[in-house]
Amino acid sequence: MTPESPFYENTLRFLKDSPLFGQLDEATLIDVLQRCRRETWKHRRLLPAEETWQRFHILLSGRVRLSRSNPESGRMITLFLHGPGDGFCLFSLLDGQSHDLMLETLDDVVLLSIPMDEARQWIDEHPAFNRLLLPYIGEQMSALADLAADLALHDTEVRLARLILRHVDDGKPEHIEPRLINDLSNESLAEMIGSVRVVVNRQLQHWKHEGIVDSHRGYLMVEKLNLLAQRAEQRLAVLPDKAPVSLQ
Repeated sequence: MTPESPFYENTLRFLKDSPLFGQLDEATLIDVLQRCRRETWKHRRLLPAEETWQRFHILLSGRVRLSRSNPESGRMITLFLHGPGDGFCLFSLLDGQSHDLMLETLDDVVLLSIPMDEARQWIDEHPAFNRLLLPYIGEQMSALADLAADLALHDTEVRLARLILRHVDDGKPEHIEPRLINDLSNESLAEMIGSVRVVVNRQLQHWKHEGIVDSHRGYLMVEKLNLLAQRAEQRLAVLPDKAPVSLQ
Protein backbone atom coordinates (compact mmCIF):
# COMPACT_ATOMS: atom_id res chain seq x y z
CA MET A 1 0.00 0.00 0.00
CA THR A 2 1.42 3.36 -1.01
CA PRO A 3 1.05 6.65 0.89
CA GLU A 4 -1.12 7.87 -1.98
CA SER A 5 -3.80 5.31 -1.16
CA PRO A 6 -6.98 6.81 0.36
CA PHE A 7 -6.86 4.03 2.97
CA TYR A 8 -3.23 4.59 3.98
CA GLU A 9 -3.63 6.88 7.00
CA ASN A 10 -6.55 4.94 8.53
CA THR A 11 -4.70 1.65 8.10
CA LEU A 12 -1.55 3.06 9.68
CA ARG A 13 -3.59 4.24 12.68
CA PHE A 14 -5.16 0.79 12.92
CA LEU A 15 -1.73 -0.87 13.09
CA LYS A 16 -0.62 1.57 15.79
CA ASP A 17 -3.60 0.51 17.93
CA SER A 18 -3.32 -3.24 17.28
CA PRO A 19 -1.87 -5.62 19.91
CA LEU A 20 0.34 -7.31 17.33
CA PHE A 21 1.93 -4.15 15.88
CA GLY A 22 1.13 -1.33 18.28
CA GLN A 23 4.45 -1.29 20.14
CA LEU A 24 6.54 -0.90 16.99
CA ASP A 25 7.94 2.47 15.94
CA GLU A 26 6.27 4.30 13.07
CA ALA A 27 9.10 3.67 10.60
CA THR A 28 8.73 -0.09 11.09
CA LEU A 29 4.96 0.12 10.68
CA ILE A 30 5.35 2.13 7.48
CA ASP A 31 7.75 -0.49 6.16
CA VAL A 32 5.33 -3.38 6.69
CA LEU A 33 2.39 -1.36 5.39
CA GLN A 34 4.17 -0.48 2.16
CA ARG A 35 4.96 -4.15 1.57
CA CYS A 36 1.33 -5.19 1.95
CA ARG A 37 -1.62 -4.84 -0.35
CA ARG A 38 -5.14 -4.08 0.84
CA GLU A 39 -7.78 -6.64 -0.12
CA THR A 40 -11.53 -6.95 0.38
CA TRP A 41 -13.16 -10.38 0.50
CA LYS A 42 -16.87 -11.05 0.32
CA HIS A 43 -18.92 -12.84 2.96
CA ARG A 44 -18.65 -16.65 2.73
CA ARG A 45 -15.56 -16.64 0.58
CA LEU A 46 -13.79 -20.01 0.80
CA LEU A 47 -10.04 -20.31 0.42
CA PRO A 48 -8.98 -23.95 -0.04
CA ALA A 49 -6.12 -25.50 1.89
CA GLU A 50 -3.70 -25.37 -1.03
CA GLU A 51 -3.95 -21.55 -1.09
CA THR A 52 -3.93 -20.65 2.61
CA TRP A 53 -0.15 -21.02 2.98
CA GLN A 54 0.84 -18.68 0.17
CA ARG A 55 0.22 -15.33 1.90
CA PHE A 56 0.15 -13.94 5.43
CA HIS A 57 -2.85 -11.79 6.31
CA ILE A 58 -3.64 -9.09 8.85
CA LEU A 59 -7.36 -8.68 9.42
CA LEU A 60 -8.62 -5.09 9.48
CA SER A 61 -12.35 -5.73 9.74
CA GLY A 62 -14.74 -8.68 9.76
CA ARG A 63 -14.21 -12.27 10.87
CA VAL A 64 -12.39 -15.25 9.39
CA ARG A 65 -12.39 -18.84 10.58
CA LEU A 66 -9.88 -21.59 9.89
CA SER A 67 -11.32 -25.11 9.94
CA ARG A 68 -10.64 -28.74 9.14
CA SER A 69 -13.20 -31.18 7.79
CA ASN A 70 -13.70 -34.88 7.26
CA PRO A 71 -14.42 -35.37 3.54
CA GLU A 72 -16.25 -38.65 4.20
CA SER A 73 -18.61 -37.54 6.99
CA GLY A 74 -18.73 -33.83 6.21
CA ARG A 75 -18.08 -33.05 9.89
CA MET A 76 -16.12 -29.86 10.51
CA ILE A 77 -14.17 -28.44 13.42
CA THR A 78 -13.26 -24.76 13.72
CA LEU A 79 -9.70 -24.34 14.95
CA PHE A 80 -9.44 -20.54 14.95
CA LEU A 81 -11.91 -17.68 14.79
CA HIS A 82 -10.12 -14.42 13.98
CA GLY A 83 -11.31 -10.84 14.34
CA PRO A 84 -9.89 -7.37 13.59
CA GLY A 85 -6.22 -7.07 14.47
CA ASP A 86 -5.47 -10.78 14.15
CA GLY A 87 -2.84 -12.21 11.85
CA PHE A 88 -3.58 -15.58 10.29
CA CYS A 89 -1.90 -18.44 8.44
CA LEU A 90 0.67 -18.34 11.26
CA PHE A 91 1.81 -21.95 10.96
CA SER A 92 2.76 -21.44 7.32
CA LEU A 93 4.53 -18.23 8.32
CA LEU A 94 6.69 -20.26 10.69
CA ASP A 95 7.50 -23.29 8.54
CA GLY A 96 6.71 -22.25 4.96
CA GLN A 97 4.59 -25.35 4.48
CA SER A 98 1.01 -25.98 3.43
CA HIS A 99 -1.39 -27.10 6.17
CA ASP A 100 -4.72 -28.86 5.86
CA LEU A 101 -6.84 -25.84 6.77
CA MET A 102 -9.82 -24.25 5.06
CA LEU A 103 -10.33 -20.52 5.38
CA GLU A 104 -13.82 -18.98 5.30
CA THR A 105 -14.97 -15.39 5.75
CA LEU A 106 -17.95 -14.92 8.07
CA ASP A 107 -18.47 -11.29 7.01
CA ASP A 108 -17.31 -8.98 4.27
CA VAL A 109 -13.70 -8.50 5.38
CA VAL A 110 -10.88 -6.07 4.75
CA LEU A 111 -7.30 -7.22 5.25
CA LEU A 112 -3.67 -6.62 4.50
CA SER A 113 -1.91 -9.35 2.56
CA ILE A 114 1.77 -10.10 1.99
CA PRO A 115 3.49 -13.11 0.37
CA MET A 116 4.83 -15.56 2.95
CA ASP A 117 8.43 -15.24 1.77
CA GLU A 118 8.30 -11.46 2.09
CA ALA A 119 6.64 -11.71 5.51
CA ARG A 120 9.43 -13.96 6.80
CA GLN A 121 12.04 -11.64 5.31
CA TRP A 122 10.38 -8.66 7.02
CA ILE A 123 10.47 -10.47 10.36
CA ASP A 124 14.18 -11.17 9.88
CA GLU A 125 14.79 -7.49 9.20
CA HIS A 126 12.76 -6.37 12.23
CA PRO A 127 13.65 -8.62 15.19
CA ALA A 128 11.76 -6.28 17.55
CA PHE A 129 8.58 -7.68 16.04
CA ASN A 130 9.47 -11.12 17.42
CA ARG A 131 8.87 -9.85 20.94
CA LEU A 132 5.26 -9.23 19.93
CA LEU A 133 4.83 -12.19 17.59
CA LEU A 134 6.02 -14.94 19.94
CA PRO A 135 3.47 -14.21 22.72
CA TYR A 136 0.77 -13.98 20.05
CA ILE A 137 1.74 -17.38 18.67
CA GLY A 138 1.74 -18.68 22.23
CA GLU A 139 -1.88 -17.51 22.64
CA GLN A 140 -2.85 -19.34 19.45
CA MET A 141 -1.16 -22.55 20.63
CA SER A 142 -2.87 -22.21 24.00
CA ALA A 143 -6.24 -21.92 22.24
CA LEU A 144 -5.54 -25.17 20.37
CA ALA A 145 -4.54 -26.85 23.63
CA ASP A 146 -7.80 -25.68 25.26
CA LEU A 147 -9.79 -27.06 22.34
CA ALA A 148 -8.05 -30.43 22.56
CA ALA A 149 -8.62 -30.58 26.31
CA ASP A 150 -12.29 -29.64 25.94
CA LEU A 151 -12.87 -32.34 23.33
CA ALA A 152 -11.14 -34.99 25.41
CA LEU A 153 -12.32 -34.11 28.89
CA HIS A 154 -15.68 -32.31 28.83
CA ASP A 155 -19.23 -32.94 27.70
CA THR A 156 -21.13 -30.71 25.29
CA GLU A 157 -22.64 -28.44 27.94
CA VAL A 158 -19.27 -27.67 29.48
CA ARG A 159 -17.63 -27.18 26.07
CA LEU A 160 -20.33 -24.76 24.94
CA ALA A 161 -20.19 -22.81 28.20
CA ARG A 162 -16.40 -22.54 27.99
CA LEU A 163 -16.60 -21.37 24.39
CA ILE A 164 -18.99 -18.56 25.27
CA LEU A 165 -16.98 -17.52 28.33
CA ARG A 166 -13.80 -17.27 26.26
CA HIS A 167 -15.54 -14.58 24.21
CA VAL A 168 -16.89 -12.60 27.17
CA ASP A 169 -14.98 -9.54 28.34
CA ASP A 170 -14.77 -8.70 32.02
CA GLY A 171 -17.70 -6.53 32.94
CA LYS A 172 -21.16 -6.65 34.40
CA PRO A 173 -22.40 -10.11 35.43
CA GLU A 174 -25.59 -9.79 33.36
CA HIS A 175 -26.66 -8.93 29.81
CA ILE A 176 -23.30 -9.56 28.14
CA GLU A 177 -22.93 -9.98 24.39
CA PRO A 178 -20.07 -12.37 23.56
CA ARG A 179 -17.49 -11.02 21.15
CA LEU A 180 -17.18 -12.54 17.66
CA ILE A 181 -19.72 -15.35 18.24
CA ASN A 182 -22.86 -13.45 19.29
CA ASP A 183 -24.54 -13.76 15.87
CA LEU A 184 -23.22 -17.14 14.72
CA SER A 185 -25.63 -19.92 13.80
CA ASN A 186 -25.99 -22.92 16.09
CA GLU A 187 -24.28 -24.98 13.41
CA SER A 188 -21.26 -22.67 13.50
CA LEU A 189 -21.15 -22.84 17.30
CA ALA A 190 -21.33 -26.63 17.07
CA GLU A 191 -18.36 -26.65 14.69
CA MET A 192 -16.35 -24.74 17.30
CA ILE A 193 -16.86 -27.37 20.00
CA GLY A 194 -16.93 -30.61 18.00
CA SER A 195 -20.67 -31.12 18.23
CA VAL A 196 -23.71 -30.91 15.94
CA ARG A 197 -26.37 -28.25 15.47
CA VAL A 198 -29.27 -30.13 17.08
CA VAL A 199 -27.31 -30.71 20.30
CA VAL A 200 -26.21 -27.08 20.57
CA ASN A 201 -29.75 -25.90 19.84
CA ARG A 202 -31.15 -28.14 22.58
CA GLN A 203 -28.55 -26.92 25.09
CA LEU A 204 -29.18 -23.25 24.34
CA GLN A 205 -32.92 -23.74 24.65
CA HIS A 206 -32.37 -25.41 28.02
CA TRP A 207 -30.23 -22.49 29.22
CA LYS A 208 -32.80 -20.05 27.86
CA HIS A 209 -35.48 -21.75 29.96
CA GLU A 210 -33.21 -21.37 33.00
CA GLY A 211 -32.62 -17.69 32.21
CA ILE A 212 -28.88 -18.17 31.67
CA VAL A 213 -28.85 -16.95 28.06
CA ASP A 214 -31.19 -15.28 25.62
CA SER A 215 -30.79 -17.02 22.30
CA HIS A 216 -32.60 -16.99 19.01
CA ARG A 217 -31.62 -16.97 15.34
CA GLY A 218 -28.50 -14.85 14.90
CA TYR A 219 -28.56 -13.58 18.48
CA LEU A 220 -26.85 -14.65 21.71
CA MET A 221 -26.77 -12.76 25.00
CA VAL A 222 -25.50 -13.99 28.37
CA GLU A 223 -28.07 -13.11 31.05
CA LYS A 224 -26.51 -14.80 34.11
CA LEU A 225 -22.75 -15.03 33.92
CA ASN A 226 -22.43 -16.70 37.31
CA LEU A 227 -24.63 -19.63 36.31
CA LEU A 228 -22.90 -20.00 32.94
CA ALA A 229 -19.54 -20.14 34.72
CA GLN A 230 -20.89 -22.90 36.96
CA ARG A 231 -21.85 -24.88 33.87
CA ALA A 232 -18.29 -24.46 32.63
CA GLU A 233 -16.97 -25.84 35.92
CA GLN A 234 -14.98 -22.69 36.50
CA ARG A 235 -14.81 -20.53 39.62
CA LEU A 236 -16.21 -17.06 39.13
CA ALA A 237 -14.65 -14.39 41.33
CA VAL A 238 -17.28 -11.79 42.21
CA LEU A 239 -15.57 -8.50 42.92
CA PRO A 240 -16.97 -5.65 45.07
CA ASP A 241 -20.04 -3.75 43.88
CA LYS A 242 -19.49 -1.78 40.64
CA ALA A 243 -16.22 -3.63 39.99
CA PRO A 244 -15.87 -5.86 36.92
CA VAL A 245 -16.25 -9.60 37.09
CA SER A 246 -13.36 -11.79 36.02
CA LEU A 247 -12.89 -15.48 35.41
CA GLN A 248 -10.21 -17.11 37.50
